[in-house]
Amino acid sequence: MTKERLTVIGGGLAGCEAAWQAATRGVGVDIYEMRPVRRGPAHVTDRLAELVCSNSLRGAALDNAVGLLKEELARMDSAIVTAAREAAVPAGGALAVDRERFAAAVEGRLHNHPNITVHREEITEIPRDRPVIVACGPLPGEALARAIDGLLREAAHDTRGRLHYYDAASPIVAAESIDETPMYRKSRYEKGDGDDYLNIPLDREQYAMLLHDLRTLERHQPKEFETDAATVKYFEGCLPIEEMADRGDDVLRFGPLKPVGLRDPRTGKTPYAVVQLRKENVEGTAFNLVGFQTRLSWSAQKIAFGKLPGLAQAEWLRLGVMHRNTFIDAPRLLDAHLRLRGHEMLYFAGQITGAEGYVEAAACGLMAGIHAARRMMGLPAIDVPRVTALGAVVAHLQNTTTHDFQPANVTWAPFPPLDREVRDKKARRSMLAARALDALEGWREALQASGSRR
Repeated sequence: MTKERLTVIGGGLAGCEAAWQAATRGVGVDIYEMRPVRRGPAHVTDRLAELVCSNSLRGAALDNAVGLLKEELARMDSAIVTAAREAAVPAGGALAVDRERFAAAVEGRLHNHPNITVHREEITEIPRDRPVIVACGPLPGEALARAIDGLLREAAHDTRGRLHYYDAASPIVAAESIDETPMYRKSRYEKGDGDDYLNIPLDREQYAMLLHDLRTLERHQPKEFETDAATVKYFEGCLPIEEMADRGDDVLRFGPLKPVGLRDPRTGKTPYAVVQLRKENVEGTAFNLVGFQTRLSWSAQKIAFGKLPGLAQAEWLRLGVMHRNTFIDAPRLLDAHLRLRGHEMLYFAGQITGAEGYVEAAACGLMAGIHAARRMMGLPAIDVPRVTALGAVVAHLQNTTTHDFQPANVTWAPFPPLDREVRDKKARRSMLAARALDALEGWREALQASGSRR
């Protein structure tokens, strides 16, 4: 075991995963989380690994890129995926969790590991005299953000260090306040147990009313801390629902309100549009409105969403919120090991890299933790196989062909093609997944054989 210790800045999913992976490879880790000394604008608890936007880690099937990524993480003893599976709640074909149980499971693992020390204090400068993983997430404190900005400008030799985009969280409603009479329980295409979601069918008139409200009701104006530019940028994969409504009458019907696979069993007909409510916890005492991330004002949300059938008496446990996210120009600033170019032992992990999503953040933490630990122990670097989902995350962060780098979830697009053409999409993706898992096993064995894991 090396005497040198690794500093991890941030106790979110990426930071916790990085700390776990390094610690299990014999490296001492100091992980720093600023809460409760200082709380970010999006957090509501002081837990490590708090989920702030949604309780879903998205699709679980291996023919889904993020499902494959979760399986790869699980096979690498991921603290995040292990905890998620332990805290899972019914969600059809997705992996959704009870937030409190999930965070408690991750926190327990870290606190109980002898190589990990958790520090509850704010870091305002990036240490230069020790190995560091910056995993502060997309909402660093202002002092730390300035320190990161200065460091990145230095690395880039210009002013392109930091970019901003905006994300939004969906409302959560108390189950006991929902009138299920106009709703029906069903998962899309009968996945899962078939009743993991509550569905609100909308006819053409009801859908038109929702569009009108989304377009005309008061919207939250970003606070000074949320913007330093006149133009607000959104991550295209998580647009506020009112922004989607502004883009056209049918955008929502082909997006989060699409009725495909949700035929109403009471009528045998497919509704004009469907609003889905997904369980927020194991007990099913709370539901979130799927895809209803929003920057409407709180009073406007109560008006618009209270008009949805069955929600007239809704008790809102959380209304949607708007918050700033920050990410770096990863293709030009990070190498394939997520290390800042020109710096021997400074890594970045998580959403601040532009890897969008909970699972992708954990994946970055896993890779940064492994790479940092090996370097600290004097072991040779072993690249993540390009054909894996982990490799696809890296490929996005190394995509220098784009001049306007933007955050993205893992998709099949970056995967190298198969040796032969396979026209059937499901079969092709199954073969890509099988190839990825074979390669991952080879990588895992190579790491073990070279002595990185104790």
